[in-house]
Amino acid sequence: MPQPQKQPLIPEKYLDAPSQRLYYLSLGLLCQAIKLFDFLISLASPSERLTICTKWLFVDFLYCFLLSQLRIPRLNYSKASVLLQICLLWFLDGIMFGGISLNAPALFSGGGSLSAIFPRSPDIPSTPEPFSFYDFVVPFTFGLLSQTAGSRDTHLLGQHTVRMSPISTAQLNPQAINFCLPTPTSVVHVPILLNNTNLSGLKYSVTPLGYPTDVAHGKVELVEISAKDIKAISQAFRDALQQARPSRLGIPEDRDEYDDDDESHEQTSHSMLQKSQSVVYLRLTRPGTIRLEHVLDVSGVEARLSHSEVVVVPCPEVAFVEDVQSTNDTIRCAGQDSDIKLMIDVRGVPPLSIRWLKTINGVREQFLVEGIETDHRRGSGDSHPDPSKEVSEKRNPSSLALKIPLTVSLDEPGTYVYALEEITDGVGNVVHSGHDLTTANQSISKTKTTRSFVVLKKPAISFDHCSTDAPTPLLIGSEATLSIKAVEADDFDAPWEVYVKYQPLTDPDSVAANKRLKPWKKTLKTEGGRRELNVRASLPGEYTIAGIKGKWCSGTVLAPYTCTVVERPLPSAEIEWKRIHECSGDTGVSASLILRGTPPFQVHYRMQRDNEPPREFSKHFTSSRGELTLQPERSGHYIFTFVHLSDANYRKVELHGPSIDQLIHPLASADFSDVHGVGRSKKLISSCDGDAVDVHVDLKGTGPWNLNLQIIGPHSAETVLITGIEKSREIISIPIPEAVRKSGGTFEVDLVSVEDAYKCKRSISVPGVVVNVKRVRPTARFYGSTQERHMTITEGERASLPLRLTGDGPWRMKYRRIGADDKVMTSRLNSPNDYLHVTEKGVYEIIDIIDSQCSGSTVTDATTYTVDWLPRPVARLSPAVDATYDVHNGSFILRPICEGLNDHVDLELTGRPPFQIMYNVAQGHELGGTQLMDQPTFNSLQPRTRFQLHTSSPGRMYYEVKQIGDSAYPLAKHANAIIPRSQRLLFEQQVSMRPSAHFKNRNRMTYCLYDAFVPLDSTSADGIILLDGSPPFTVTLSIKNLAASQIKTESVVVSSNAWKIDLPSYSFMAVGAHIVTIESVTDASNCAQSTSDPLYSSIWVDVAETAAIIPFERREDICVGGISQFQLEGIPPWTIGYRINGKSYTQEAKVSPFSLLQQQPGEFTVTHIAHQQKMCKAVVTDLRFVVHPLPSAQVGHGKRIFQDIHEGDQAEIVFTLIGEPPFTFTYQRSEPSPKKGGKPGKVLETHTVSRVLTNEYSIFSALEGTWTVTSISDRYCRYPPAQPDSSVERQRH
Repeated sequence: MPQPQKQPLIPEKYLDAPSQRLYYLSLGLLCQAIKLFDFLISLASPSERLTICTKWLFVDFLYCFLLSQLRIPRLNYSKASVLLQICLLWFLDGIMFGGISLNAPALFSGGGSLSAIFPRSPDIPSTPEPFSFYDFVVPFTFGLLSQTAGSRDTHLLGQHTVRMSPISTAQLNPQAINFCLPTPTSVVHVPILLNNTNLSGLKYSVTPLGYPTDVAHGKVELVEISAKDIKAISQAFRDALQQARPSRLGIPEDRDEYDDDDESHEQTSHSMLQKSQSVVYLRLTRPGTIRLEHVLDVSGVEARLSHSEVVVVPCPEVAFVEDVQSTNDTIRCAGQDSDIKLMIDVRGVPPLSIRWLKTINGVREQFLVEGIETDHRRGSGDSHPDPSKEVSEKRNPSSLALKIPLTVSLDEPGTYVYALEEITDGVGNVVHSGHDLTTANQSISKTKTTRSFVVLKKPAISFDHCSTDAPTPLLIGSEATLSIKAVEADDFDAPWEVYVKYQPLTDPDSVAANKRLKPWKKTLKTEGGRRELNVRASLPGEYTIAGIKGKWCSGTVLAPYTCTVVERPLPSAEIEWKRIHECSGDTGVSASLILRGTPPFQVHYRMQRDNEPPREFSKHFTSSRGELTLQPERSGHYIFTFVHLSDANYRKVELHGPSIDQLIHPLASADFSDVHGVGRSKKLISSCDGDAVDVHVDLKGTGPWNLNLQIIGPHSAETVLITGIEKSREIISIPIPEAVRKSGGTFEVDLVSVEDAYKCKRSISVPGVVVNVKRVRPTARFYGSTQERHMTITEGERASLPLRLTGDGPWRMKYRRIGADDKVMTSRLNSPNDYLHVTEKGVYEIIDIIDSQCSGSTVTDATTYTVDWLPRPVARLSPAVDATYDVHNGSFILRPICEGLNDHVDLELTGRPPFQIMYNVAQGHELGGTQLMDQPTFNSLQPRTRFQLHTSSPGRMYYEVKQIGDSAYPLAKHANAIIPRSQRLLFEQQVSMRPSAHFKNRNRMTYCLYDAFVPLDSTSADGIILLDGSPPFTVTLSIKNLAASQIKTESVVVSSNAWKIDLPSYSFMAVGAHIVTIESVTDASNCAQSTSDPLYSSIWVDVAETAAIIPFERREDICVGGISQFQLEGIPPWTIGYRINGKSYTQEAKVSPFSLLQQQPGEFTVTHIAHQQKMCKAVVTDLRFVVHPLPSAQVGHGKRIFQDIHEGDQAEIVFTLIGEPPFTFTYQRSEPSPKKGGKPGKVLETHTVSRVLTNEYSIFSALEGTWTVTSISDRYCRYPPAQPDSSVERQRH
């Protein structure tokens, strides 16, 4: 009965099986990703590989074991499968982190391989290195078994280091730092520097300040501290410093500058410590003299003490004494008492020194006061002390307090800052005030160590741009702005109060008007820090500045301090109207104006005619008197009224002046209309037909009008009266005088006088009109007879058709090209013998002609002109050419030809010689398409020319005639005239390739005697013949034996383009060089063979006998790492077979002599040698010798031994020697490394021991150092061996 399947460890009601699989496999994928990252790290740090490998061995085991315990469905495996998974993952870990190497013999030996011991040239081969079962097992133990060969030299192992135990010392306050207590509750930490001391406890004494050292024994207090307590004090101090560092930017108020000193000293001492040194701290809360009595090590040894005393005193203090006067007088005005007295409170151990600074308006000046002390330290009852007693008595320092006066002078305006920078006591403690006063403009502040004063300038004020001599104008109904400006003032004194008073004017002209005005006084205040104040004056009078007062200081009033405001009156005018009467009625009005106000003036008046809307006009006057004349051009009832007056101060002040009502009849006038021209010169009219000419006249005044005109002919003058003209613009018909009516000519029409409806007659003086009478009409025709009116031009050329014109120029001629949609075109002509310029072919016809005055007619039998084009040149293939026309692509196909043969075609040309022919030459691709090769041009003087074909390169050649030029259409002028593609001449030809044959390479081929001439290696490229052309090919070869001077010829038919020599019928019957030559080759095109490269038309074949090997020297013994040299006979390359301890190997050699590096101990035997690619093999029976292993030496049985001794003791150093005695070895003593496991330092001594017959040797020493072995020799070999010079060996042989 099958057992029921176990349920998952995590029930599926909490987490279903697919989710469990997903999460656990995702965890495995994450682990492998981290493993890959560790693999990259191990590549950069090889020393970490073993640690990383051990970690992942544990992680992979835990992952597989946990998976088996979770029993997840479809991931639940048997125990054997889980074990296999663990082994596979461990194997992968070994591969990745260096525990396992796939190339075991080469990689397991690592840095101790002979290739590392014996550096040699890369071209010297070697025998395989030895490989044991132990070497195979070690990588799979993942570090459980040691393998030193991979990391260090296996022949010289171990080192013995002897070190002397150091002396313990203790030093109180090693950096000689001064300590003081800022407050009674403050704490200081005094450092103790320990060297080579493991602290067990210490004792120190405290002597109060102010007592002599010889009588203070009753006051001395002894304090003992255990190692636990002092470590707790030191750790708490360091923790406090660590917490204080992040808040450096925000220092609390209770933090003293001595905290910063402790921190900086602590950082400096720790950064300079050596490895044997350490620092602990004493926590002190009261002043006194601290003496370190003794320090005990855990071994019970008392440490040596140096500099064991330090003095802790109260910190010196300096501050200004609180003073009511200095507090209230921080801001002062210029002119006050300039001296002020400050008191400084000083406390500390004398003698004291104070550093203080003074800053006046940014100028900084420092002062130093030294030697501050008092003699009150002696007893009050000892008025005559004993000098000898005072000299012998040694006292501890004590503190004092006193006050020092400081008188300062505040003369000039500005900012004064006095600051106490630092105080230094007699012990050397320095206290800084901590205030930064580097800026030039300091704010007014008062602290314990600073006093600030500001001396302000007195403000000075006056009116700006206003005085009694230059009053400010005031317009009626508005306000004037009076500007008051502070000339001198201090911004710190703002805002200012300005006292202003007003007094009305007292002159007689304004007393009556200003009775209602009363004087007043006001106080005005400036805004913020502004130095200007504007006063709005709405009343005329005098405004006076009575005084000024700032926030702190009163000021002075400067001139001008009075401003007069004068009111400007409104402008007015006196107007007098006059009527203008001429002829029989009124023609207008005039006005005389007297203007009052400030010029310039602008007078606005209104004019209304009958019932029309009134219109307003204006006129400017620059003086106080003016004249205005108004004469309308139209008659009617007019009303003129003045409405407004403006001057420099007021705009459009209403005028109530007189109006005038007038019936106006303007005077009559007449002039020729602008239709005949504009300007004051005479106007010109032309007349081509008829007995009269129309003249346009403009009339003004009151109609109807009577107009007198004068007609002036060539021989007479006539006056014409035209009456009853009703319209102001009339067309008058003027008869042409008889003298010019028939034959033509000119006459003039002038206006003499005009009379209006009121019978008011006026003479007229205006420019007249000149009438040009023309009786001959213009004509147009083409010049020449019917046969001459024909022209032939080339395409695009411009033709000039001659014309003959009559009339007065310029002319406008209309013409058309017959058959071109009968479109009518117009040309402007300037000469009677002008030309009509055209570019298109066809028949041109004149339609109409117009000169500058009249339209004309054309000459019927000369109205047309014919223009033709010259035909373009054409090229055709001669009928005698052997070619076939392909209708599909419109090309002529020429007969094929072999490469390099001359060929041509004949072309027939139509046109005007000489001819120019531009054509394209293209060659077809094997994969389709064509490539343009050239675009040449050739010339021909005959209509039949020979066209040379391109046969230098094989392939399909295509020819296309692109452009043809002749004398009429040269290509230089008609470069863009390309023949359309459908009309071009096309022909093509196939150029067949000449066959050729050559060898693929020139490598010499090697055969043995009596071998057939067949391929020995199917993969080799030697002996391959490459054929060019159209298969099949017939190849003829000749084989010449140079020794016997015999030549044999072979012919072979080849169906492909490559053939490897295969002549089974031919065998090499003699030793020596043979030459194989390609005599000839033919292909299917029957073309002659092309010239081939003589270097690649033949190859050499070497025929050799059996090979031989001979040693350079006969030796029976050789060491591992030695080089064996042999002379090889035969043709390279050689294959040498040899046997080491019964195992066979082979080695390739390309040059002779042949060298071999011995890397395995045992019997070495050469068995055979072959050449000619492992052929022609020969057996060797008498070449063998013995290879001996290299000796080894170990110090401390191959381990790193570290031994500490005290003075007077000795250490035993043991040397183990491995090899064949007797031994000779060399050892050395070096400076020990400061770091355990590091490399030794400088070599101190070296010794060589000879004729040692045992395998172990010992020495005793009381010196400090590291002993190592540098070389060893046994009966046969030496390590490290002397390096052979292979180049010298090769030169010697």
